[in-house]
Amino acid sequence: MAILINPEISPQSLIPKIRQLWKLSGVKIQRLQSRWKPGDGTPVFTKQGIYTTRGWTEWTQGFQFGSALIQYEGTGQDEFLLMGLRGTRDRMATHVSDIGVHDHGFNNVSTYGNLWRMGCEGTLPLELINREAWELALKVSGAIQAARWTRAAGGGGFIHSFNGPHSLFIDTLRSLRSLALSHQLGHVLMSEGGEQVSLLDRLVLHLEATIKFNVFLGAGRDAYDVCGRVAHEAIFNTKDGQFRCANSQQGFSGLTTWTRGLAWAICGFAEQWEFIQSRPSSQFPEGSPKAEVLKSVRNAAIATADFYLSQTPTCGVPYWDTGAPGLVRLGDYLDRPADPFNEHEPVDSSAAAIAAQGLLRLGRLLGKSRGKVYWQAGLKVAETLFSEPYLSTDENHEGLLLHSVYHRPNGWDYIAPGQKVPNHESSMWGDYHLRELALLIQREAQGQPWLRFF
Repeated sequence: MAILINPEISPQSLIPKIRQLWKLSGVKIQRLQSRWKPGDGTPVFTKQGIYTTRGWTEWTQGFQFGSALIQYEGTGQDEFLLMGLRGTRDRMATHVSDIGVHDHGFNNVSTYGNLWRMGCEGTLPLELINREAWELALKVSGAIQAARWTRAAGGGGFIHSFNGPHSLFIDTLRSLRSLALSHQLGHVLMSEGGEQVSLLDRLVLHLEATIKFNVFLGAGRDAYDVCGRVAHEAIFNTKDGQFRCANSQQGFSGLTTWTRGLAWAICGFAEQWEFIQSRPSSQFPEGSPKAEVLKSVRNAAIATADFYLSQTPTCGVPYWDTGAPGLVRLGDYLDRPADPFNEHEPVDSSAAAIAAQGLLRLGRLLGKSRGKVYWQAGLKVAETLFSEPYLSTDENHEGLLLHSVYHRPNGWDYIAPGQKVPNHESSMWGDYHLRELALLIQREAQGQPWLRFF
């Protein structure tokens, strides 16, 4: 079996759950804000319900302040707008010029990007709008992200991860928003000798590399080429630009599918489809015409979404990796709802929150006939996440979305006494994407414009 789609779910039918979500969410944002000291670093994930930091990279800061901005949009409560504005003003500037990460779309689009979008939509008080500053931040952020470039064999290339110039991460698909917004605002990357580098060109080349090397399309690339499967990382020889192998940092292996990486792919491809549609054909590089890029992105979006639908339990929440070794002990685990309290493998609700948004975007792009199954699947996942045991109703727990995992192979996730796998904890990216998912569905239910940047 796979996700059990209920055709009766609609955006309107989820509004009562969304109202409850905003109520719980506001208390949790305020609680964290009241006790968090900036000197402690960035909140990343919870331990016994309390947000803690992890000094790997500061990739979750934008989700902290972006959550307050999304809360304002969802509820109209000015205190959250001011919280998000102040956090962006006081803490996010260094992220704009951060040359060490592939996370600009996470940090800066979630903050400066949301502020800019709301300013364009006319949903901010006029006296608080600072569009020129936000646009400058987005322009610079996109160029800095694009400068993190590795040339691949055959004239291609990709934005490399913080692991180094050899490493292409699937996650970066969601960070391509930074290049897209910067290009949309008319910016270019200035390189050696005054060369002007098109951000759209680099975005397209990164998309093409990701589809070719991180996404499996059932074309026989190796013995494990199952259509729609995703590798977290692709490894390259930086001397000659040749692809060497599939790998994984946070999944079980390069030959299995880490489901949060799969979710980044579904959401990233759908959002890039929206962006590419908005650009005139004349802007695309000669070797990558718009029609061909759209076709390639469409195929990858559908393949990854279909794989998610077929490899996820009936409730829509996946286990953390489709090849996790303990899954065999769960029997027919795809034929029933996921069990976050099982003894063998954790679920990852954050993957579900990200994937749900991607499924809804894909369903909308494909239209009422072809896209209905993805649209209803996205709503099914949302209905699950907006309810217990995934929605945290305990005001003393600082997280909003329960049963998220961070780094299973490294053992970073807290395991409670009496439990054998991590559960009942939250992550900053999971909480943010649950709020973003709720806002997207709420706007659709109320007949407001579709939630997008392009």
